[in-house]
Amino acid sequence: MAVRRVLKMGDPLLYQKAAPVEQFGSPQLEELISDMFDTMAALEGAGLAAPQIGVCQRVVIFGFNSNPRYPEAEPVPTTILINPTIELLGEETSEDWEGCLSVPGLRGRVARHTKIRYGGYDQAGSELDRTVSGFHARVVQHECDHLDGILYPMRLKDVRLMGFEEALFPDL
Repeated sequence: MAVRRVLKMGDPLLYQKAAPVEQFGSPQLEELISDMFDTMAALEGAGLAAPQIGVCQRVVIFGFNSNPRYPEAEPVPTTILINPTIELLGEETSEDWEGCLSVPGLRGRVARHTKIRYGGYDQAGSELDRTVSGFHARVVQHECDHLDGILYPMRLKDVRLMGFEEALFPDL
């Protein structure tokens, strides 16, 4: 449908808690999801949350077979996740580089739980329940953080673990 403008870190809308979706299957929700996929594809993102395009609703999308921004990442199934819940499974975390379409040109090393169970709904209101690990778990946690007004730099343990992509990954 349309590629929308992605809000950048510093925009106050990115720090708000998003409202739950109450009506599934609506034309407005379908248009939002279509625009989110168009926007994510145009910017080569791994995922996108509705607040990143100025819509303060609990909707995230993610997924790819391969992604030039994350060439080493395993495929993640294309998913629409509405009103998500996350259950952290175990204590194990791992630290890895993350980027964000709302923080362009930068990456930071963020610790995330390595295994999670997430649930929610698709655009028709059908339930979704998955247990995942690895990069899939990282993407879900990152995108769902947006729904609570959290950007990955807020999760950094040390600001020295953040830098410009061209300095960190000159071969990308």
